[in-house]
Amino acid sequence: MPLGLYISVPFCRTKCTYCNFASDVFSRAIFEKYVARLCDEIASAEHTASQIDGRFDRAVDSIYFGGGTPTMLDVAQLERVFVTIRQNFDVQPEAEITVECAPGTLSEDMMAALVRCGVSRVSLGVQSFVDHEAASVGRLHKRDVVLDDSARLRSAGISNINVDLIAGLPHQTRESWQQSLDELIGCGVPHASVYMLEVDEDSRLGRELIAGGQKYHAHFVPDEDLIADFYELACDRLNAAGVQQYEISNFAQAGFESKHNLKYWTRQPYLGFGVDAHSMLLVTDTSSAVRFSNPDSLEKYVAGEAKMRYLVDLEFALQEAFFLGLRMNRGVSLSELAHSFGKSAVASYDESISELVAADLLIPDPDVIRLTPRGRLLSNEVFERFVSVNSAL
Repeated sequence: MPLGLYISVPFCRTKCTYCNFASDVFSRAIFEKYVARLCDEIASAEHTASQIDGRFDRAVDSIYFGGGTPTMLDVAQLERVFVTIRQNFDVQPEAEITVECAPGTLSEDMMAALVRCGVSRVSLGVQSFVDHEAASVGRLHKRDVVLDDSARLRSAGISNINVDLIAGLPHQTRESWQQSLDELIGCGVPHASVYMLEVDEDSRLGRELIAGGQKYHAHFVPDEDLIADFYELACDRLNAAGVQQYEISNFAQAGFESKHNLKYWTRQPYLGFGVDAHSMLLVTDTSSAVRFSNPDSLEKYVAGEAKMRYLVDLEFALQEAFFLGLRMNRGVSLSELAHSFGKSAVASYDESISELVAADLLIPDPDVIRLTPRGRLLSNEVFERFVSVNSAL
């Protein structure tokens, strides 16, 4: 089965206040050392797979550069990574190759490099088309830059464009959210991702919200109910515009669903390279899988600290199939799970499924279960039920 590749580039022009990723502002002096370490890791992929008994396939049908902002790299550095990938993997002609870009980082040289490297898809981290909302969380672009980047990408031949929006940014109102949705739909991109603001201790804004403080414009963040309304409005508006929801946070015109992200949700094998990158491979001679990950510290990664590894046994693989599959609008086929994991294993979740249906969180149909609109808003509560039934994980 062809692999997906994820390439982590943790460098940013500025650290957004809502961001809980392992990315930050670093001196350019570290870029070359990081790229060298990254290329060494890619070149060692087959050896790494053999060490952990994972099935390795040279064929690759999706590549995703994320971060951070991959377009912070110099053109030569980015091209070096692409060359290393193609030297060590057989990138399929129809492969989906995505690069995340912060609006305003697409110089003419970088645009030309993306085309030379075979990039077929670009994801723009817009978050808001309203300039003062974007600025309040540390974004450096303005609305006009986003529209200009989109037009230049299309002129260069890259029309498969995703735009990210976040519901719940400081100063956001129903009217301003409508404005962002109008701009998103009006620019005609075939894919959109809509996230609700995460409140946790892994971001500066999240910590301030938990503390009840006012730094980072925290006292201007909409309340939870209003954020949920924004999300539901986005679902309605995008679906009506033909950008159909196919996963909790993702919407696409027909045929433009993210092939790479679908690998995660359908438990297909993938390899991640770079800071905090995660991987999953099937295990040789068994039906289980192995997951492993890199350090989330740039210093530790560059120093070559060992990966974290754990085996996914059949029970937890079934749990993953439930909570990852339920992220998608198409839901989970119980008969397909029974075929893969056994009827009795799937039946052990019958009580939880019935309770979630009764709580209007799941729709039974009759072999397929899927989240209700309310279930998407409370998806973490649903997923917890499938992790806690038969294990303490």
